[in-house]
Amino acid sequence: MSSPEKVTGRVVDAHSHIGEMEAWQFYNLKEPVKPTVYDFADANAYLDHLDGVGAERGLILPNYGIPVQSQPFSLNDLVLESVQSNDRLVGGLWVSFLPQNKEMTLKTLESAGEAGVVALKTTFLLGGNPDPTTWDEETTEIAEACFAAVEQHDLVFHFHTSAGGASDINNFIPLVEQYGERIKIYLVHFGGGVSGHIKLVPQFLDWVEEGYRVYCDTTWTIGFGARWLMTEIERRGVGEDRVLFASDEPWSDFWSEYWKINGAPVSDELKQRILYQNYEQLYGNAS
Repeated sequence: MSSPEKVTGRVVDAHSHIGEMEAWQFYNLKEPVKPTVYDFADANAYLDHLDGVGAERGLILPNYGIPVQSQPFSLNDLVLESVQSNDRLVGGLWVSFLPQNKEMTLKTLESAGEAGVVALKTTFLLGGNPDPTTWDEETTEIAEACFAAVEQHDLVFHFHTSAGGASDINNFIPLVEQYGERIKIYLVHFGGGVSGHIKLVPQFLDWVEEGYRVYCDTTWTIGFGARWLMTEIERRGVGEDRVLFASDEPWSDFWSEYWKINGAPVSDELKQRILYQNYEQLYGNAS
């Protein structure tokens, strides 16, 4: 959870998770497991983690991963309490485009303008699809309510991406191209796998050049993913303000994510932009 080593220079974590989550019998295992080993029960536990690695601040989101629709919604109050109790923290609230979660989502949107809230977060791992061409009338209505809240309160919309299934980056292309000039879209995990990175590096930088308001982090990137993205940014001269450092703790590992950036064969200027400056630019130095 922590290390005797601390970061060198300034670092802000732009995407991590707070809240306890029960063990679960994933994939028909013989018994429930807790794959993250630990989680951060509250703001104090999370701040202890930041202090342990030497990070200045963090953006926290509800911890999730079990197939229970209400579970991440249940942690929205913890996010609100945490960000309003400590100025080192800002947060994102959990929403869903699924009609079965409409009531919980609309209730969440009532808090979108609260102090310390800078983002909304959703995933399609629990159902649905990010491609607007697949949405029915009610799904579109819920999505539009979320987008309206993002616009009204100048929030960033975090979307989980991963290789394969509904979360595959191919399904996000229509979303970005329909809504990405209107709202800030943050693609978490940058495609989340080899195929996702190969598809997304050129596409992402094309989107930036074309005026889409897209952002990303490099959590879950495989080997070459972060390195290729950063070297392409320098080669093309675009996108240096669109990549943020994040750890995705406790689902990833702070140090492996940190060294993807700090150990990359790119300029120190670009590293500093990613490690903290782009966060400050995107969130208005939110604290």
